[in-house]
Amino acid sequence: MSFALGTSRTTITRAPLLLIDLETEEGITGRSYLFCYLSAAAPAIGRILAEVQRATQGERIAPVELWSALSRRFALIGVQGIVRMAMAGFDVACWDALARAAGLPLARMLGAETVRIPAYNSCGLGLMAPDRLADEAEALLAGGFTAVKLRLGYPTLREDMAALQAVHKRVPAGTRIMVDYNQALTVAEALARGRALDREGVDWLEEPIRHDDYAGAARLARELDVPIQLGENFSEPHGMAAAIAAGACDYVMPDLERIGGVTGWQRAAALAAAHRIEMSSHLFPEVSAHLLAATPTRHWLEWVDWANAIVEEPLRIEDGFAVVPERPGNGLVWNKEAVEKYRM
Repeated sequence: MSFALGTSRTTITRAPLLLIDLETEEGITGRSYLFCYLSAAAPAIGRILAEVQRATQGERIAPVELWSALSRRFALIGVQGIVRMAMAGFDVACWDALARAAGLPLARMLGAETVRIPAYNSCGLGLMAPDRLADEAEALLAGGFTAVKLRLGYPTLREDMAALQAVHKRVPAGTRIMVDYNQALTVAEALARGRALDREGVDWLEEPIRHDDYAGAARLARELDVPIQLGENFSEPHGMAAAIAAGACDYVMPDLERIGGVTGWQRAAALAAAHRIEMSSHLFPEVSAHLLAATPTRHWLEWVDWANAIVEEPLRIEDGFAVVPERPGNGLVWNKEAVEKYRM
């Protein structure tokens, strides 16, 4: 990773990616990747993918039906954790293969245009000293971005405010700042820190408390002015539906490998549209840009460069916008030499 990511949970310096190639009898290959968080998780997910392969080999690529069939196959152990991740990676590769076969960018395959999507740089700004944060904020904006995400969750509110103010002072006026606590706070702490953030003009307060405490998040959404952002831990669209029903968030940001790949994302996007809630992405910018193009209430793309080193054509950013590519599929083509260089 180009920047270490120090969160309230842990510091991440390497991004373990599991690359998936879906080979068809017609010679078309669909591609996707999963972010495994821990290198040790990749072989376990790979073993689930081997079972997915055994269950689907020879079938037509019909992602909606395949998701349903695999959900039944894995029902007794649950479509959760690495099972859900494996299924999501398979689903994304299926949709890529279909779009490539049609000669269309994935966005067009889903009925959308290849538009530009507002993007914020989420590569760094972890927990660190204020002067280092300010330097890193400048570096993250150097690529043409106008928005960044700042991780908070220091031991005290005073330290949180010092970090935010250090970034505010260094970046140009008008720079958008999102803050993410990575589930670090209790409800009482989140109320106290959220009230302080109400005066700071941040764009959203992300996952301040345990991700599945929807009652607590609903209280924050009611009592704070800063919008509450949830979603990276939604487990399939029904998890998102439960959060919305509880009034737990002002915005949503599903994660591709947790919401259920492209198939799950489309269901989530319809849900967000029905409730008129703005929807952003979490990680996987290459594919998420296509999906946001087809999302009626699209909001922000979370941009990270973690796969840039191993793809032939990284997602392009222009003036703070991600440019959805016109090439067929989701745009992922592996740089074979780089893949060998970084192979775990």
